[in-house]
Amino acid sequence: MGSGQPAQGATAERIEEVLAAPLAELGLDVEAVELTPAGKRRVLRVAIDTDGGLTLDDVAAATKVIDRVLEADGPAGGAEVMGTLPYTLEVTSRGVDRPLTLPRHWRRNAGRLVKVVTTGETGERDDLLGRIVTSDDEGVVLDVAGAEVRLGYGDIGKALVQVEFNRRPAAGAQEHDEHDEHDVEIGEADDQDDQDNKHDQQDQHDPQDQQDRVDNKDKDAR
Repeated sequence: MGSGQPAQGATAERIEEVLAAPLAELGLDVEAVELTPAGKRRVLRVAIDTDGGLTLDDVAAATKVIDRVLEADGPAGGAEVMGTLPYTLEVTSRGVDRPLTLPRHWRRNAGRLVKVVTTGETGERDDLLGRIVTSDDEGVVLDVAGAEVRLGYGDIGKALVQVEFNRRPAAGAQEHDEHDEHDVEIGEADDQDDQDNKHDQQDQHDPQDQQDRVDNKDKDAR
């Protein structure tokens, strides 16, 4: 028998497909969908992001939409994909541990310190540590030790945001920017946001429990 991982991966891909459009209406992007077994249940983790940074209100709104979509039947719903096995839904922010792979990731992390592994035409690899100055659809400009370096996305093998404490404001930002006031300790803030989001927006989904509640209502009515 197989491990079930390919099937879970296919299910996660299908879930991402049905969630993308409804969440886009809220101005949210689906960054990752993970479906993992947890005893007799499953854990469905959906990571989302948006321009300007994710808020708890965004997470709450996204959770309601995800619940509605995954319980809906038909081609636009996810009821058939999720099946009858109960699951726990966790909606989280993207966090800092996911690689920057799309232009929007670079745009949303302007001013952040990143570690970049570059791959040249000869296959040589080089590590760069720099701060994101600006980016567009073709590439990014990094401040590396005071010098600006332009990289095309095709030259970047991997890029990760680095955890910083007392992060300095981005170039051109006001000294007391409202975002900086809430961003004194980036590592702790990001990690705590993820934990808060997971804790506050963790829903239990058990089709059998839902059916039992319906049956009980019918009995009460009689």
